Amino acid sequence: MAHQTTSGSNTALLTRPGSLNGGSDARALYLKLFSGEMFKGFQHNAIARDLVMKRTLKNGKSLQFIYTGRTTAEFHTPGNSILGNSDGAPPVAEKTITVDDLLISSAFVYELDETLAHYELRGEISKKIGYALAQKYDRLIFRAIAKGARQASPISKTDFKEPGGTQIRVGTNDSGADAYVASSLVNAFYDAAAALDEKGVSSEGRVGVLNPRQYYELIQQVGENGLVNRDEQGTSRQKGNGIVEIAGIKIYKSMNIPFFGNYGTIYGTASATNPGVTSPGNVGDFIGQTDASKWGGLEDARASVDGVNGNYGNHSDFANSCGLIFQKEGAAVVEAIGPQVQVTSGDVSVVYQGDVILGRLAMGADFLNPAACVELVAGAAVGSTGNAAFGTTYPANG
Repeated sequence: MAHQTTSGSNTALLTRPGSLNGGSDARALYLKLFSGEMFKGFQHNAIARDLVMKRTLKNGKSLQFIYTGRTTAEFHTPGNSILGNSDGAPPVAEKTITVDDLLISSAFVYELDETLAHYELRGEISKKIGYALAQKYDRLIFRAIAKGARQASPISKTDFKEPGGTQIRVGTNDSGADAYVASSLVNAFYDAAAALDEKGVSSEGRVGVLNPRQYYELIQQVGENGLVNRDEQGTSRQKGNGIVEIAGIKIYKSMNIPFFGNYGTIYGTASATNPGVTSPGNVGDFIGQTDASKWGGLEDARASVDGVNGNYGNHSDFANSCGLIFQKEGAAVVEAIGPQVQVTSGDVSVVYQGDVILGRLAMGADFLNPAACVELVAGAAVGSTGNAAFGTTYPANG
């Protein structure tokens, strides 16, 4: 019921669902809703985070990983003391991953707009912030894996030879259209599985990531050729969440792998650097672009780019890339600041009559064991221009 004041007017006893324990701040709890939405958007769209090694960094700018090479077996000579192998095996090397600058995505929410909107404005914005962080997160990790596929082993001790990365050509000709041929993709997956086996890479945690169009081309035939997990049918295999397998390799789809110098799909006539997909029309500038300022453009991310402290390559380095296959130890991501959300309040909100909503994280990624990284290429010979190593020499096909 209404409360009768001394002046005779009635004041409603309002229930304020955003108030914390009936406190004076009527919006105190709304920020937690936003925070949850942001994390949900990130977790549902960042697939690479759980497919590679992940470590948390505290009180430092980089994290060291120790890489141990193989050792040998030798026959014992009677009477000789056993003091370790004569060749000093196993050799040991290190890999250091440096955290890049703070990665942010933010939006300013004007209080009046929030009042007039007929939908929950902050929730929608939070999802987009989560998507943006997840997209960048995955793109950097996938580029690091492609980089690893072009590198020699970190072990360089004299008389020791450790396997490096692997590049596998999809198809047999110089047309990028081979990237969409299902039978060629299946063959490439079996070649990759064999290469990983031959290099002694564990079969646990092997995954492949394809462009969405490649994935859909593949699953249209998997039920008929018997090469892929036939127990999964219908919508389960169409979701692209690692359900389908070839040679024990779980297959995911993502718009964030480097694909012919782009992200997503490019349109145009088939060539060595174009798979030849006809534009369906009305696509705007969301995909099919080579301009780095557009959604589809593959940005440059060498160490010379502001904020980048590692080396993820330039868009031209991926002119023939069309898929990745790797094992969990192939790459690692180091997080100094995990996905977080910050929101202005108090005097700042009063001055600007709104809030700045910020999502942030600090991470860095790089390859660990090149032998566990495989890059699929199409339209050109392995090791050709556009798919050469990142400033170093590597053995073609590892």
